Amino acid sequence: MTEIPRNPTRPVRIGSVTIGSPHPIAVQSMTATHTTNVAATVEQIRALEDAGADIVRIAVDSNKDAAALAEIRAQTSANLSVDLQENYRLAEKVAPHVDKIRYNPGHLYHHERETPWQEKVRYLAGVALEHDCAMRVGVNCGSVDPAKREKFADDDSISPMLESALDHCEFLDSIGFTRYCVSLKDSDPAKVIEVNRRFAEQRPDVPLHLGVTEAGMPPDGIIKTRIAFEQLVGRGIGDTIRVSLTVPNPRKIEEIAAGREILADIAAGRVRTVVDFNRDSLNIISCPSCSRVENEAFIDLAQKVKEMTQYAERHAITIAVMGCRVNGPGETDDADLGLWCGPNYVNLKKGPEPLGAFSYDEILPRLKEELDRIIGVRVN
Repeated sequence: MTEIPRNPTRPVRIGSVTIGSPHPIAVQSMTATHTTNVAATVEQIRALEDAGADIVRIAVDSNKDAAALAEIRAQTSANLSVDLQENYRLAEKVAPHVDKIRYNPGHLYHHERETPWQEKVRYLAGVALEHDCAMRVGVNCGSVDPAKREKFADDDSISPMLESALDHCEFLDSIGFTRYCVSLKDSDPAKVIEVNRRFAEQRPDVPLHLGVTEAGMPPDGIIKTRIAFEQLVGRGIGDTIRVSLTVPNPRKIEEIAAGREILADIAAGRVRTVVDFNRDSLNIISCPSCSRVENEAFIDLAQKVKEMTQYAERHAITIAVMGCRVNGPGETDDADLGLWCGPNYVNLKKGPEPLGAFSYDEILPRLKEELDRIIGVRVN
């Protein structure tokens, strides 16, 4: 989309694609199959590629995932990005098979807690350099480094994210590794706009990957993402994007179609002149389906939650539905009611307070009880 004015970001090569201001905005997605299911994962990568994906991200959480990744790479030439979680040491096993390594600064403290984060990042940069990989510094609202969060007020979720990203950029630059981009994601489009705008003001040279995390199901998830993208891409901010949707595996290609349509509309000037996401209504956020989902019933549950809660649509209540134990516990804390799904049970929370674990058959009535209780308190 060269028609869209862009910030003067530096070029970063990711396999056969280069992002940065001289180059078109890249569109990404992420596989939702289990990485160890090589055949299904390769099939989904090919479907996403055929749909126009420039980069496809895969989650690797274990040595088994890393071994499967080698087999996956042998069957596809797609530009692959790997999503590392707590065990950053897996980087050396996956880097030979991918074009980009994504790490979350907030997850680095989980593993080898006595080791300074700078040493961990130095290791990651070394691995990336050795294997010709780009990197993404992926900062997420629900998993910010506790040391950063403690420095700011409880109601300020933007400053810890921003400082974390800036610190990591400064360190990477200091060791001579500049082949990286940054993402700063939240489930609230307004916060996504604000944190990326502030980052771009301070580091207009660093390419940005844009996305609204846990955007949810279509059409709401597309609308939330469109709001953020219109306000950011329209200001020249953003070099690569993903529309994160909660959809079944065969529909993952809808993320690519939605991203392409939003970019085309922005380039053509088909945008909202005033953005108002109607904060006086029910807000259901749900994470995109990915390979970390431990029970595919999560996707059906998210849809059932949306249907069951329609009667509460005029109440400003946020319900979060998360699909795994990696993001679930932390990223439901800010919701009025949160569900994070395990293999056999759904964990229910009221804000940060756990309310118990319930079977997939029991959770909806229990959720309704809590929702009605919140409505009753607020009405009275």
